[in-house]
Amino acid sequence: MAVRWSGGHSCSVLCLAVSAEGLVASGAERGELALWDGAGSAVAQPRLPQAEDVASVVFSARRPSTLYAAHGETVSVLDVRSLQEPLQRFHVNEEEINCLSLNDADSLLAAADDSGAIKVVDLESQKVSRSLRHSNICSSVAFRPQRPQSLVSCGLDMQVMLWNLQKVRPLWTTNLQECEMEEESPQSAGQFFNPPLAHSLSVASCGNIFSCGAQDGKVRLFRVTGARFEHELEFQAHSLGVSQVLFMPEGYCLLSGGNDGKVLLWDLSSNIGKQQKSPAKSLHRKKAQAAACSRKDGKLNKAASNEHPAVVPKLSIEHGEKVNWLSCAEIKGSRRVLVADQSSSVSVYPLPEP
Repeated sequence: MAVRWSGGHSCSVLCLAVSAEGLVASGAERGELALWDGAGSAVAQPRLPQAEDVASVVFSARRPSTLYAAHGETVSVLDVRSLQEPLQRFHVNEEEINCLSLNDADSLLAAADDSGAIKVVDLESQKVSRSLRHSNICSSVAFRPQRPQSLVSCGLDMQVMLWNLQKVRPLWTTNLQECEMEEESPQSAGQFFNPPLAHSLSVASCGNIFSCGAQDGKVRLFRVTGARFEHELEFQAHSLGVSQVLFMPEGYCLLSGGNDGKVLLWDLSSNIGKQQKSPAKSLHRKKAQAAACSRKDGKLNKAASNEHPAVVPKLSIEHGEKVNWLSCAEIKGSRRVLVADQSSSVSVYPLPEP
């Protein structure tokens, strides 16, 4: 059963973040921001300027009292100990921001927006150091752990991209629709009507595995190898679009949330853990399989996916509402998943221990 945190918002909650000290931030429509303690009490409810929807919030890992909140085309930097006025504001995006990401060195902030742009701000100089671009709305961006100059992004152009900030162009790009069209399966015809628009990204703590959730209900996993990434695994996770994916802090447990109102927990360690220890020859074979997309060899691609055992959720939560955001927190010594949806409250569910 869900515990509902209420009283912090009057509008739909759009995003969530958890600080290293266990403070939870939630952003909602009309500029509403709320801070919650572990007991589910709203300890502060500041209102951001212009009543613009708060689409993304992220805490600094090294300075847990610093919160970045994207509202409209602006990022406000807040000190949660004193919320009267933002410490500073960045207005570097030309259209509404969808997602924020901080690198783990706390030196760079990436903001992805509706124009397809990703503005990367150097937090020391407070200036844009890089402008990266998708051809359509950029829905998600994520820095890779332990690699402060490397990030991945995805968008409604169905592109998933790997970037190194020393370069303006992406190191590697995959078009999800091209891979789908080349795979010989009965579902391929349906992709024309339900294209894999990419909504959400999450990178595992190792920094080399990342997941992508898309409109076709599938979750795809990729492995970064040097200056490229390879298609590692994909599976049908939801009956409608996957709005959110989130790797748990350790290992390869993944949460997914969908437009079908479900929240699912997947333990993918048996599917991808073996690859982590595989020898170079196996890695070379994996590269050959990944190249199937560009070679139009659907049979090889299909055979590669069949090597994996069936992917079945470890936990299925019938949340009942379209999922806007997922986050994970340790509350009273136990793991919890926090869910934001179309309502004005935050739902909290227990998770099984690892």
